[in-house]
Formats: sequence, structure tokens, C-alpha cells
Amino acid sequence: MANFAEKVINFNKELQFSTPLYRGIRTMNPFKENGEIISIIEAFYGKFYGDTEKRKMILGINPGRLGAGITGIPFTDTKRLTENCGIGIESVKSHEPSSVFIYELIDAYGGSTKFYQDFYINSVCPLGFIEKNKKGNWVNRNYYDYRELFLATKNFIIWSLRKQIQFGIDTTTCYVLGKKNAKFLKIINDEQHLFDEIIVFDHPRYIVQYKTKEKDRYVSEYLSELNKK
Repeated sequence: MANFAEKVINFNKELQFSTPLYRGIRTMNPFKENGEIISIIEAFYGKFYGDTEKRKMILGINPGRLGAGITGIPFTDTKRLTENCGIGIESVKSHEPSSVFIYELIDAYGGSTKFYQDFYINSVCPLGFIEKNKKGNWVNRNYYDYRELFLATKNFIIWSLRKQIQFGIDTTTCYVLGKKNAKFLKIINDEQHLFDEIIVFDHPRYIVQYKTKEKDRYVSEYLSELNKK
């Protein structure tokens, strides 16, 4: 029987979404776009998830260009991947503000090994989206930014969540990052009954961008809920 790591790795390798999207939005799929990413996810999940233990799920929105969109590991930029997880990456370098908060939380919890023994992080939509802005630059888009984008991705989201639950997810509680993200996950959960309870946290990006002086309080709030397991 495949262990947790093998299931995650196979899931990521098979991920694809080719539906034409609203306003010329493009899908980001790091598992297809950078040849080094497969070896990175094999090293990461092999190191922290090489067992058959159950874990609770933490869900972000969808991968961003500077975090999972580059490394393939949710909320993990290249700096945190190297310094906190002990896994080097040669092809790219990135700094992602949300990753800074998440790894401060992970350190406060007891470190990467302890945290990833208890929790599995991904996103409501496991692939990211980018769109050209008025200046012609590609910028992140969330799966819920446009009604048309949410409707186009909804079935893919449901499929991916069901697939990941089969890894060995404890579905009694799901932790979701971002209040608007939670609103859309609850729409899906009310229809599909995937999780018994959804706990909502303010999103790390919001905390880092607008509430930096209160970061320690947010870490404590996260820990208070996560330690209830």
C-alpha cells in the first residue's frame, strides 16, 4: 500500500487543468513547468510524509507565483525550503511573505518534522492562476476573483479535495486560510460534505501585509486552534 508521501507525489504529477479560462487567465502548474520540481516534491514529501499516519488538512487559496508556484510546496518559498526543510533548489530563488509567517508558526509548533507529522497543507485549488494587468505584467489571481473562474474550476476543486482526502486526511476538522476563501470552501462543503467542521484563520498574506505588529498574536491564535487536535 502506498504511503502518504507516495500518494501526494503521484497526485501532483498527475495534476492538470486545461479548461479555457475567463479573460485570458492562465493556469500555473509547477509540476509541469519546471523539471526540478518533481525531485523537490519527492524529497520534501519523502522526508516528512513517508508513513501512513492520518493528518488534518490546512487549505490556502491557490498557489502563488513566488511560493508553491515555484517550489511545488504550499506556502514554502525557496528560502524556507532550504533553511527550514533542508532541501536545496538550484533552478530558481524566491521570497514569499506568506511563507515567512507559516514557517514562524511551524517553528513555534515545534519545527517542520513535528508540524508535518500532524498537518498537510495544500490549497482549495491546487493549481494557481495568473492574469496580465493593465501594465502588461502577469499577476496572481485567486480562483474566486471572478465568478466565471470559480465556476470553471469548481468541479476540479471538488475532485482534487476528494482525491487528497484519500491520502489519509482526518476530515473532522479542516483549517482554511482567508475569510473569503472560507466562504467559497463552505459553499462546496455544504454541497459535498467533505469536512465536519471548518476553522477559519486570517490569511498569512493579510497578516504580513497589514498586521505585522500583531504577528505574534496571530501565531498564538493559530496555535491555540491547531493544538486542539
